[in-house]
Amino acid sequence: MASPIRRRAAPISNCLADNSLQGPAQSCDSNSSGKSFCLVPRKLHWFLIASALPILVIGARTAPLAFTVLNAASWNSGRLPDGWQIKVNHGIPNVSFSRDDAGPSVHLKSVNSSFGLERGVDVDPGEMPFLTWRWKVAQVPPGGDFRHPTTDDQAAQLLIAFSDRHILSYLWDSTAPRGTLQSASAIPLVHIFAVVCESGVAQTNRWIVESHNVAADYERAYGHAAPHVKGIRIQINSQHTGSTAESYFGEVAFRSAPQ
Repeated sequence: MASPIRRRAAPISNCLADNSLQGPAQSCDSNSSGKSFCLVPRKLHWFLIASALPILVIGARTAPLAFTVLNAASWNSGRLPDGWQIKVNHGIPNVSFSRDDAGPSVHLKSVNSSFGLERGVDVDPGEMPFLTWRWKVAQVPPGGDFRHPTTDDQAAQLLIAFSDRHILSYLWDSTAPRGTLQSASAIPLVHIFAVVCESGVAQTNRWIVESHNVAADYERAYGHAAPHVKGIRIQINSQHTGSTAESYFGEVAFRSAPQ
């Protein structure tokens, strides 16, 4: 199987010779097997521990952070995990668990319908600005185009809701070119900004790995720093075009560094 496509926006000696760090002189003796061992004085023991602490603290501060929002492996019990719920806008939802050579995933199929799965979160984009996910589209809704209300259907969407009720929508659109960035708000006082990550059928039936800087995308869309993320939704719809769409979602996570 083809690999997924990735997108992007001195050892210490046993006996120390420096006696200035020691109290009473330490000794190196031999045991019955002939192997030598060292008795490290208590002062030196605590000195070594204290010396290591700054290194541990620095390492903890620089380690990448990650928060997995969607772990598809936890969906195989036949019910939604805690915190997730189905939201239906139109028609009948079709949600199932799937597994292939790339691993587990959530399978969405829309037949003249619109629905999604969502959960609440609390993520600071200043700490974890990067959103990464895996998705695959099996069928795009023919003629779908988010730029027109009468054809606003997509095989796969990932929507990020912020505490100020502004939304970023990452799309796999049928028609709008990849890289399109523009408002998708068709209703007054609803603030949705769309980012087209994939378009059309060229990459269908293969896994695509996406990585986007949510903080930067939000600031570009709305002109100020991003507040906390409060919700996330994976969405599919085909009711405007009266057609069928099908997609799969693997792991979705917020991270402090790109992958």
